[in-house]
Amino acid sequence: MTKIKEVLKHIEYIAPLARQEGYDNSGLHAGDPEMEISGVLITLDITEAVVDEAIMQNCNLIISHHPLIFKPIKSITPKSEPGRCLLKAIRHNIALYAAHTNLDNVMGGVNSMIGQKLGLNNLHILQPLTGILQKLVVFVPLAQAGKVREAMFAAGAGQIGQYDSCSYNLEGHGTFRPLPGTTPFVGETGKLHSEPEIRIETICETRLLPAVIQAMVNAHPYEEVAWDAYPLTNEFPLAGSGMVGWLNAPMTERDFLAMVKEIFMAGCVKYSPLTNREIQKVAFCGGSGNFLISAALAAEADAFITGELKYHDYFLAEGKILMIEAGHYETEQYTSQLLYEIVKEKFTTFASRISNIRTNPINYL
Repeated sequence: MTKIKEVLKHIEYIAPLARQEGYDNSGLHAGDPEMEISGVLITLDITEAVVDEAIMQNCNLIISHHPLIFKPIKSITPKSEPGRCLLKAIRHNIALYAAHTNLDNVMGGVNSMIGQKLGLNNLHILQPLTGILQKLVVFVPLAQAGKVREAMFAAGAGQIGQYDSCSYNLEGHGTFRPLPGTTPFVGETGKLHSEPEIRIETICETRLLPAVIQAMVNAHPYEEVAWDAYPLTNEFPLAGSGMVGWLNAPMTERDFLAMVKEIFMAGCVKYSPLTNREIQKVAFCGGSGNFLISAALAAEADAFITGELKYHDYFLAEGKILMIEAGHYETEQYTSQLLYEIVKEKFTTFASRISNIRTNPINYL
């Protein structure tokens, strides 16, 4: 039988919790991760109707995109819908889990799904994350360098964009004097020793650094391993906010607007004044993406699609870009399908289903 923690581990392998924004609350909100799964229900939002559906379908894990507990709560009572959801879920042994901005901020996540629906090519992150990479340096005897290098790669080091096993290697000589009580791999106790060594430089994500260091130390022949790690400010191209891609062929603005409305099944779409230029390069962000307007302009995109914009945001277009507000729910509705595919690609021993409840609280006249 599969335990809840196994499913969560798989989701977090694809969308690590370290990728979530500082204001977010992705992760397990309620429930025992050691429980065996009877079924999984996937939804964009957790509402009382969704919890009732999980009970009816014998699902003891609800996976949502939006966290039920987003900001700190002071009480759990039936007076609010989140309180009723939590009480009912706990009463029926249903675990609640959210994959929110951690799923937004990865390749293959929410925005990748939107890009596929829009038929865009050459997708890449609009605003890559920075400050999440570390440079790791270690000094290894010549004969053991390959073993240590491969151990670090196997633990997750050496990934640069679409390349893996990346490192720089420089030969030199290391010196040391083994002190009393040591058991040196080379050299003699009390005598200064010079050993031909290779300086191996590679990079890894900060979240992977402990595992990479442990793998490096385990594979290294020395008792005392000389290594350095220091943070980098490089952009990380595989994670960040929003995406940008290209249509196969240019479209008129009005045809593009009609396509966006149809793809997202939107009651309406709001947009800035037309630029009287064709659309081919498209920037986009599911949900609330107005913080990416400047990035879309810097990328020289012809259009920027997001779920929510404020009144004054539209003035920022200045005839340079077509800004489209297609709805928060509408732009993220395919996230349930994405989460379903993530679960089903790994687990087939229990039922997984997408909720039949439409949770969009906004209606159009």
